[in-house]
Amino acid sequence: MEGAEEKKKKVPAVPETLKKKRRNFAELKIKRLRKKFAQKMLRKARRKLIYEKAKHYHKEYRQMYRTEIRMARMARKAGNFYVPAEPKLAFVIRIRGINGVSPKVRKVLQLLRLRQIFNGTFVKLNKA
Repeated sequence: MEGAEEKKKKVPAVPETLKKKRRNFAELKIKRLRKKFAQKMLRKARRKLIYEKAKHYHKEYRQMYRTEIRMARMARKAGNFYVPAEPKLAFVIRIRGINGVSPKVRKVLQLLRLRQIFNGTFVKLNKA
C-alpha cells in the first residue's frame, strides 16, 4: 500500500496556475509603478519648463511696459509728445446671430470664420 501512495504525485500546496497568476500580477504592478513614476517625472519636467517660459514672458512684457513709460517721460521732459505704437493683433468675437444681417456683413463674418455665435478668431490689424 505504501508503494502505491508514493507513486501518486504529491499535490502542491499552491496550484501552478495560481502561482503563474500571482507572478504575472506582480510583474504588471511593477510595470505600472515604473510607468507612473516616469509619467510623474515627465510631468514635473514639463511644469518646470512652463514655469520658466512664463517667467521669461513676464520679464519681457514688464520690460516693454517700463520702456513705454520711460519714452513718455523723456518726451514730456523735452516738451514733446510720445505716441505709443498701435496694436498689431485683435481678437474678434461674434456675439449676434445671422437674422437681419446684410449680405456684405454676412460674407465678412464667413471670411473671418465666425460662423457661430461666440466664435472668436485672431485678426492681424492693418490700414484696411
